[in-house]
Amino acid sequence: MQEKRYSQMSEFELKQEIAQLKEKARKAEQLGMVNEFEVLERKAIMAKAYLLNPNDFQPGESYEVEGDLGTTFKITYMNGVFAWGHRIEGNRMNEVEEGIPISLLIK
Repeated sequence: MQEKRYSQMSEFELKQEIAQLKEKARKAEQLGMVNEFEVLERKAIMAKAYLLNPNDFQPGESYEVEGDLGTTFKITYMNGVFAWGHRIEGNRMNEVEEGIPISLLIK
């Protein structure tokens, strides 16, 4: 059976998936499987992004970045559940444009 994409899952299915991923990540962390833990954490972040409304995130606006204290992210444009733009650390804007899941942005 082929797995569903996050974009095809219902809210209930996404929440179940996130719970399962978090449990697997917890077990991987306990077993010292750092790479597995990080992959599962990223999958959970992606699944969370599909629970949010991309229209709640506006180009030109800046948001805090979860897990990156003191860093904000200024959105240039949106593409699905990804915000594209630049990280700002202090007064310095990173030159490199990047896309991050909206679930990492804090209003």
